[in-house]
Amino acid sequence: MKINLTTVDLPTIHRNPESVVLTDETMAARKERFLEQLQIHSIDTAIIYADREHGANFEYFTGFIPRFEEACLVIHATGESHLLLGNENVKMAVHSRIKANPVHVPFFSLPNQPMTGEKTLDHYFKESNISPDAKIGVIGWKLFTSSQYNNRDLFDLPFYVIDSLLNYVSNRDQLQNFTFSLISPKVGLRTTYNANEIAHYEYGASLAGIAIFNGLQEISVGKGEKEIGALLAQDGQPNSVTTISAAGQRFTNAILYPRDKNITLKDNYSLTVGYKGGLSSRAGFVISSEDQLPENQKDYLERVGKPYFNAYSTWLETLSIGISGDEFYAKIQEAFPSEFYGWTLNPGHYTADEEWMSSPFYEGSEAVIQSGQLLQIDMIPSVPGYTGASCEEPIAIADEALRNELSQQYPEVWERIEARKNYIKEVIGIKLSNDILPLSDTVAFYTPFFLNKTLAYTKEG
Repeated sequence: MKINLTTVDLPTIHRNPESVVLTDETMAARKERFLEQLQIHSIDTAIIYADREHGANFEYFTGFIPRFEEACLVIHATGESHLLLGNENVKMAVHSRIKANPVHVPFFSLPNQPMTGEKTLDHYFKESNISPDAKIGVIGWKLFTSSQYNNRDLFDLPFYVIDSLLNYVSNRDQLQNFTFSLISPKVGLRTTYNANEIAHYEYGASLAGIAIFNGLQEISVGKGEKEIGALLAQDGQPNSVTTISAAGQRFTNAILYPRDKNITLKDNYSLTVGYKGGLSSRAGFVISSEDQLPENQKDYLERVGKPYFNAYSTWLETLSIGISGDEFYAKIQEAFPSEFYGWTLNPGHYTADEEWMSSPFYEGSEAVIQSGQLLQIDMIPSVPGYTGASCEEPIAIADEALRNELSQQYPEVWERIEARKNYIKEVIGIKLSNDILPLSDTVAFYTPFFLNKTLAYTKEG
């Protein structure tokens, strides 16, 4: 495999994609599958916590997050459900995608708002028909997978909720961390999706690709980080990660966001934006050609850039239905050794409403890649003395039956996916299998010199 820098045609950017709403059938199936998990694990009641940053498991059933408040969704094994909501979200109960009884919990509201009707949390547990003798599955957003801990007894909900639950139940052993049922790489319900769900998430992934392309096309000397960063906003939709538009040294004065800083020649530059369904990211130089590379990085392409894109191509050509996370990890490790290229996280992960749900890709992983999964290409090299490389993008993987459903039910989505596949195979030279579905227009389009808009990495052989 040989990696080149080649002048290429720009990818087709599909402007103004339309949102795809999750159907009632999809939402009902989500709950039915979850009720089956409650039965399998002998759980009487599940309590799913949410706040603004950690609302995806809650939203999976309800269709919304509690925004600036906290909330809990209670689902009993019988199917009966309750929504524990703060002052400003009680009204959302009638809009929930699954039927649930509203329970007003002032504790979940903002500071100094009225606490009218305030009671102890015990009262709200009783109002939600939670039995003190029930076996309760608690769902936050972490798996606590380190072997030095007992995962079952670790909870990431606020102390006041867990403390109240422990005082409410007859025996603390009745509580267990049940987050694995939704996000575990091995059995998590949220790691696989149907055609409706893939089309739904493709909208956000498309927005990320459009945004990153817009930003890349406008990078030039003298423009500001904020000016480029503003181009990453799309359709008024919420971002799944902090937007990055950063020239030169990042985090000055601990600032995470675009600054009042202008772009200068030979700056390194980082650009990242994410929406529900996927994230797009780039890292490179504000230059036009290799001879403009900084003196101490003249060998950047051979030391970092080309090896990274070789691994990127390996990623896309290796991923397949049925491959284990451990086997995939070994393939990436072979192509892009972590001890040499300095990546310390997983070489990719699941994505959905949140940018990083969990990851099947780690040494020893027994998770198996399945049809219907959404994955993020995410390898972060860190080689001392060198600028990084990044072409993070989202893909789905689908067998023939799921591809047929997607193409028949959502022809416009399928047309975009087909155009992306053709571009990646014919222009970039990466041999995609039929199962790999690029969710963004910019998958594999990587121009490391940001002043040369068409000079991109390509694969030969």
